[in-house]
Amino acid sequence: MNWNFNLSEMFGDATELVRTGHLNEATQALQQALTGAVPGAVAGMVVGAAALAQHTAKHLPIIPPATEASAIDHPHPSGSAAEPALGLACPPPSAAGRAHAEPPGSFERVAFTHNGTAHHYRLYVPPGAGACKPMALVLMLHGCMQSPDDFATGTGMNPAAAAAHALVLYPAQPRSANPNACWNWFDPENQQRGSGEPALLIDMLRDVTLRHPVDAQRIYVAGMSAGGAMAAVLGREYPDVFAAVGVHSGLQAGAAHNVMAALSAMSTGAKPGPYAKAPTHPAAQPLPLIVFHGDADPTVHAKNGEQLVEAAIETLVGGGMAVQHETQAGTSVAGQRFTRNIYRHSSAAASNAPPAVVAEHWVLHGAGHAWSGGHLPGTLTDPRGISATQEMLRFFLEHPKNRAGAASGT
Repeated sequence: MNWNFNLSEMFGDATELVRTGHLNEATQALQQALTGAVPGAVAGMVVGAAALAQHTAKHLPIIPPATEASAIDHPHPSGSAAEPALGLACPPPSAAGRAHAEPPGSFERVAFTHNGTAHHYRLYVPPGAGACKPMALVLMLHGCMQSPDDFATGTGMNPAAAAAHALVLYPAQPRSANPNACWNWFDPENQQRGSGEPALLIDMLRDVTLRHPVDAQRIYVAGMSAGGAMAAVLGREYPDVFAAVGVHSGLQAGAAHNVMAALSAMSTGAKPGPYAKAPTHPAAQPLPLIVFHGDADPTVHAKNGEQLVEAAIETLVGGGMAVQHETQAGTSVAGQRFTRNIYRHSSAAASNAPPAVVAEHWVLHGAGHAWSGGHLPGTLTDPRGISATQEMLRFFLEHPKNRAGAASGT
């Protein structure tokens, strides 16, 4: 994909911001276009985002916290302050949304309203889905300049999910929230449970569970680039919801809290700071994590993939757990080399139990900013690489939550 945006594209973004009343944002977008202050490859992740980070209490929030009912062409119950558990093994026949459930084998655009604002997402329902047949669910977050359709095509997650009998939810980031459809992972409002974009995404998950039987022990989140950074945030803030996290070419939760810090982290890795510390929601240990990152990525430095895994390992070691590290080298069918780092842990309290895999870090040698093993014509894909889709899905299904709510592993 061409990440070197030309002036006409930037002026188009600015025009849309003016049309929607975001005058300050339009001004800053034009300033960036005219000064060329942000390199093209990096701009794709944050261009136009400076305005979003500048909003304060005197501005309307980009995406307010979840307090109202969501809707799919009709109103029905959604998120609430009590944050009810997600996942219904068998949604009751009387539930308002059941009559409107998407059919098996479909990939449909679903209208959705969050706090009075219209949104939409794409939902893949595997063949053979039934009213009382619990299914795993994978939340897939696209990268900048991508859409749910583009991301589904490029990753090939739908056919992989069909074989695993899993639902796949693809939220769409509107241009009104970011001119380049990036998830605003660096905004402090979007790094907190129950706030901003995380609240929106959790509300979308809840929306799906009202119409489809979701296995609450097998809900996962994965993302690419800015979507990967947001996936890391969701894993940190909602360890009670997700069973495992997948990040491709992304950054750790809390890697930045403004645009300048985001640019710095993308260029050389995150600097130590309060935003990169422990999750706000109490959890015994970090969620199982699988990371893919090209060591020649010009947009998000490979150091960020290392930091994602290091943060998880440090938490385990700090909690008194021993961590074992295994390294495997390999080559994809198309000839791209990779190194797979596997981390397992065991604790004194369960010394007789086999070590559980808590993280996998796939270093893709010579790869850039693209989904490994992806498919054309999807954007941000590298067909030469090992299939990140197959490996992520394999990792996810190996890590359901246990009955106590903590993720279990093999």
